[in-house]
This record gives sequence, C-alpha cells and structure tokens, in this order.
Amino acid sequence: MSDDSHGPEGGPELEVPGAPAAGPEAPQAPAAGPPADPEHDPAAPAPLGVPRTPTGDADVDAGLSRLGDVDHLATDGHIEVYEDVHRGLRDALTALDARPGPPVPGPSYDNRS
Repeated sequence: MSDDSHGPEGGPELEVPGAPAAGPEAPQAPAAGPPADPEHDPAAPAPLGVPRTPTGDADVDAGLSRLGDVDHLATDGHIEVYEDVHRGLRDALTALDARPGPPVPGPSYDNRS
C-alpha cells in the first residue's frame, strides 16, 4: 500500500496554516507592482492634451474650441463633435469665397505701340 501524503523525507506532510499550498494547484501570488489607483479608471474619458492655438478667425477658433468637448466624452461620442467641427470649418471656407473682396482690376491695354 502506498501513501502519497508523505513529505520529501518520507514522513507525513504537515500543513502550516496561512502557508501556500504545495503542488501544481497552488495559487499564484499576485505580481508585485505599483499599487492600483482606486480613483483612476482607464476606460473613463481623459483629456488628450492636444494644444489648440487660436487662429484669429472667430469661426475657426470656435470650431477649435469645440474640439475640447471630446476630452469629456467617451469615444463613441467623438464622431458627433468631429462632424460638427468639420461642418463649421467647411462653412468658414465657403464664406471666404462668398465675401466680396476688392475689385479685380480689368485688363490694362496699352495701345501706344
């Protein structure tokens, strides 16, 4: 008869309270590392930290300012902001074409040849 409950020296294996169990079923100790920050949620929205330099054009600056809204939204909310900003920038460019500028000088003909 074979008794598998013996320790390495043939004697009975002793269990020590609080000691990790021996063998392949032994639980693994958690990896040592920096303690987790209970306040930090990596899935939460976070500012990207992208600087937005004012251009001096009120319409364009308003669009750039609107981009800051994505810092507080989950990624599925970004598309609405990006489309809104794109629409505003497109309108600002279109408005440049519609503004009357200085009159275009006509062709100058010099008939003194």
